[in-house]
Amino acid sequence: MPAPTVPPLPGLPAWAIVSPKRRAHIARVTALLDRWAQQMALEPEEATAWHDAGRWHDALRDADEPTLRRMTAEPDTPYPMLHGPAAATLLEAEGERRRDVLEAIRWHTTGHADWSRTGRALYMADFLEPGRAFAREERAALADRVPSAFDATFREVVRERLIWSLREGRAVRPETVALWNAIR
Repeated sequence: MPAPTVPPLPGLPAWAIVSPKRRAHIARVTALLDRWAQQMALEPEEATAWHDAGRWHDALRDADEPTLRRMTAEPDTPYPMLHGPAAATLLEAEGERRRDVLEAIRWHTTGHADWSRTGRALYMADFLEPGRAFAREERAALADRVPSAFDATFREVVRERLIWSLREGRAVRPETVALWNAIR
């Protein structure tokens, strides 16, 4: 059964499949990215890229598995990791050409060693957004450090996500290992 849909957020594609809970997450991620962009005094072009990556990253997070597999033609990728590649594929088909935005969205669940700052910022915001229930104080402290210590905070977030995956007995994707090896 398809996930419930709600009216899209401003700027969310018409094809988005998002629940009210997902809309709230997207809004928190985007707000965090916007806050960092302002605090870091980013150039407007980069700030817009961060904003767009945030609002589009989970546009298909509530889509069902057969839909995502058809969009991605990725038979071996675990279902929970298909929404990023599917959204990036549709955005590109609609004319999105900013590689940093597309790659941020495509790899936001696993990370990618060749990311620009846009991908790194999205990866952090997705993990650090204040609506998540775990380690709230620690994650809030990391979020507050991003503008003044972007690279060091990114490394810490990657480390925390790796530790969580290992503690939960989850497989670590090759892209995540490559990212860790690139930044350690």
